[in-house]
Amino acid sequence: MDALQTLENVLQSLVAGLLIGSMYGLMCVGLTIIFGVMRVINFAQGEFMMLGMYFTYFCFAWLGAEVYLDGLWFPFVLAVLAGPAVFLLGLILHRALINAVTGRRANQLEAQGHYAQLVLTLGIALVLQNGGLFLFGSNPVSVSNELSYSAWEWGPMVGDRVSVFVNQAQTISAIIALVVVMGFGLVMVKTRLGKSLRAAADNPDAATYMGIDVDRAHRIAFGFGIGITAIGGGLLASNVSFQPYIGTEYVIIMYAGVVLGGLGRTRGAFLGGLSIGILQQVSAIVLPNQLQGTVIFVCFLAVILFRPQGFFGRKDRTA
Repeated sequence: MDALQTLENVLQSLVAGLLIGSMYGLMCVGLTIIFGVMRVINFAQGEFMMLGMYFTYFCFAWLGAEVYLDGLWFPFVLAVLAGPAVFLLGLILHRALINAVTGRRANQLEAQGHYAQLVLTLGIALVLQNGGLFLFGSNPVSVSNELSYSAWEWGPMVGDRVSVFVNQAQTISAIIALVVVMGFGLVMVKTRLGKSLRAAADNPDAATYMGIDVDRAHRIAFGFGIGITAIGGGLLASNVSFQPYIGTEYVIIMYAGVVLGGLGRTRGAFLGGLSIGILQQVSAIVLPNQLQGTVIFVCFLAVILFRPQGFFGRKDRTA
């Protein structure tokens, strides 16, 4: 392999990593919202991503056949609509189950409810996995369309040897992911709702004294967290095949991205997911697909050892 071919492979991997990493980053943002506001490690996050995928798949299959909507753009619209649908599910689940082991009730449990939270979210994950297997079946499906197999060509850039192909579906998904993250950032900074969520995250007791309903803030944060991850899943559904157990594979990527970016930091979580996508794609140049996960975990362990607060996090100061 000559130098120009190597350059082309590296550029192609970087572009693919940025595109797929944007979707990873969006899912990581959803996970870090839940941890940042509620201080809950949600083992079922991957299953809510899976629900976003199947929401997009079934709505596209049904509406595409019954209403004859445009098949090129419609999957991306449905991916965004998966967010509000799963958000509503999150509100119900929080009120029925999660609320019992978080917030003020958690203080009455052993280890401030962390043991109960881990067991409960793991149980929700198992229920959603097996319920999905029962309802959806085990056959892999996808929401691929013409854009999934189309690409723009950049180049030739060096004579007539180096060209980069940019997948159209992944590009649209990456733009939507970036818009969603920026939109959520504006909500957190500019709106009263966002300020109440940040207050509940920083100091729940003080927030309660200021008249903020902390339980409601936690419920909305949980809905936002799983809803944003569901949007990421819906976008990813146009690029990969999936089945009910796919959440187990991607929840590892989400946690790795959140730790790389810094726990509880929205911007860091997105950049952490972006970093995971680039690492995954670039490592494929020299490693087989089976070992791509190894690179992620090596970087994960290195960050834990040498920079526990993450690449983009800050050390907490203690008096």
